[in-house]
Amino acid sequence: MIPVTRTFLPPQDEYQAILKKAWDKQWLTNRGGLVLELENKLTDYLGVDNVIAMTNGTLPLQIAIKAMGLTGEIITTPFSYVATTSSIAWEGCQPVFVDIHPDYLTIDETKIEEAITDKTSAIIATHVFGNPCHVLEIERIATKHNLKVIYDAAHCFGVNYMGKSIFSYGDVSTCSFHATKLFHTAEGGGVFCRDKELLKKLFFHHNFGHSGPDTFDSIGVNAKMSELQAAMGLAVLPFMEGIIKDRKEMVSIYKQNLNPERYKFVKIRVKTEWNASYFPVILKSEERLLRVVKKLNMQNIYPRRYFYPSLNNLPYVKNVTMRVGEDVSSRILCLPLFYGLKQEEQENIIQLLNSTI
Repeated sequence: MIPVTRTFLPPQDEYQAILKKAWDKQWLTNRGGLVLELENKLTDYLGVDNVIAMTNGTLPLQIAIKAMGLTGEIITTPFSYVATTSSIAWEGCQPVFVDIHPDYLTIDETKIEEAITDKTSAIIATHVFGNPCHVLEIERIATKHNLKVIYDAAHCFGVNYMGKSIFSYGDVSTCSFHATKLFHTAEGGGVFCRDKELLKKLFFHHNFGHSGPDTFDSIGVNAKMSELQAAMGLAVLPFMEGIIKDRKEMVSIYKQNLNPERYKFVKIRVKTEWNASYFPVILKSEERLLRVVKKLNMQNIYPRRYFYPSLNNLPYVKNVTMRVGEDVSSRILCLPLFYGLKQEEQENIIQLLNSTI
């Protein structure tokens, strides 16, 4: 079977050697040495000031909303994984959707201001497939209207934009370290924040509100990363350059060989050092997409419809029409892309795609 992605597993003996440190200390959770080591190494690798490692990639979004005291309406995108919208609703806020750009697939910054009301408290935008939003325009709008900005940067490990880490933009950025991502800790995630006071709130919220062993600063939940997860991250991190290089080569092969009249590629924003996190193609119709999926599935190849359905159609949100988002969502397909995908396997995928009527 060829899935849309496959988890990169480091040599097992290397993972076990790192994990032995936790075994020897009999310390498996509560921010042990491996979590602290991983956070330090991630700040160096990514070129950021800080990161708080968490147990998954959704809790950072929820905790950020809570830490900033967001209420009322939050402007967001209909084209993302469900966690973006569900986090807003889970925290008692109302998602207000703004359509996406047809080429970049990120939130259309030219449509944000018309969606702002006196109930708007923030913008939560997604850097789709590692492709940056128009962060400068979003910052201008947010400053003008006194709004907070959170970026769902789940796909963005290793992405740089305009010469610095994509995690440097916004009031808060979050990332997923899920097993399906470029860098992973099996399950996991991280939150990035430049403001020291807000960073403290994020930290307290992810650890029950603890400010000391028996003191509490605020309300909190348990979002701590375990030593087992951190050990996986420490074992995976040294391989990242090779993983990204390999994926970029596969992307080039796809682009050079797929029929451009049948498959449209996502436009990557200029000044982006992209990580090749996914390879989506947009087909001319949903009917054609379904034919392609069926043909690939018959050969035990399983692409995935990221992101489908358009989030404005979820049952727990106010249903509104998002013309571009709904259209793209119905026609976009992510092709298999992972470290270790064999050349002959990719060639077969391309041949099947180009031959589908």
